[in-house]
Amino acid sequence: MRRPSQWLALLLAATFMTACGGGGPRSAAPPARDAATGDVSYVIGPGDALGIFVYRAPELSVDLPVRPDGRISMPLVPDIQAAGRTPTQLADDIRGRLREYVREPNVTVMVRSFVGPPSRLIRVIGEAAEPLSLPYRDGMTLLDVLISARGLTRYAAGNRAEIIRRGPDEAAPQQVIPVRLSALLRDGDVSQDLPMRPGDTLVIPQSWF
Repeated sequence: MRRPSQWLALLLAATFMTACGGGGPRSAAPPARDAATGDVSYVIGPGDALGIFVYRAPELSVDLPVRPDGRISMPLVPDIQAAGRTPTQLADDIRGRLREYVREPNVTVMVRSFVGPPSRLIRVIGEAAEPLSLPYRDGMTLLDVLISARGLTRYAAGNRAEIIRRGPDEAAPQQVIPVRLSALLRDGDVSQDLPMRPGDTLVIPQSWF
C-alpha cells in the first residue's frame, strides 16, 4: 500500500502535468461549468463574464463583462448594477426593467467565467511556486489552494506558514492560524488540510537557511 505522502505527491504531480500540458494561458478561475450552474450563492464581481439570455428576444441577449465599477450595460437596460448580486437577483432586476419594453420577459443570467468579489478571493503570497488570487469555492481546502499555486518553492519554510483570516466584520480582529505545509505535502499529514474560508490569505515565509 502507498503511504499518504506518496498519494499526495502523485496527486500534485498529475495536477502539474495537466496544467503544463495545455497550450493556452492558465486561469485561476474554476471551470465554467461550475459557474454556469446558476448557483444562487455565487456573488457576481467586477471582471466576471456574464451571458444574459432573454427568451424570444435574441436582439436583447448578450455576452458581456462586468465593468470595474461593477455595472453592465445591455440593450434597453443601460448601467445596471451587477457586482454584489447573485445571478438570480440580477436576472430579476433586468426582468423588471424590461417590462416597459417587452411583455412578460423571461431572463436568465449565467456566469461564464468568474473572478468574484475581492472579499471572497483566496490569496497566496510568499514562497509559493505561483503566488495567486483565486475565487473561493464551497468545500475548498488548503490542499486545493496549494495545488492551484503549484506547491512551494525550494526556499519555502512551509511549516511556518500561516492563514490570515478576516473577522466577521471590519472591527473584529484577524485570526492567525499556523499551518504545516511541508508536513501536509511531504509527510501526508492530512490534519493540516484545513478548510478555507472566503477572504483567507495564505502567507508562506522564506526559510532562514
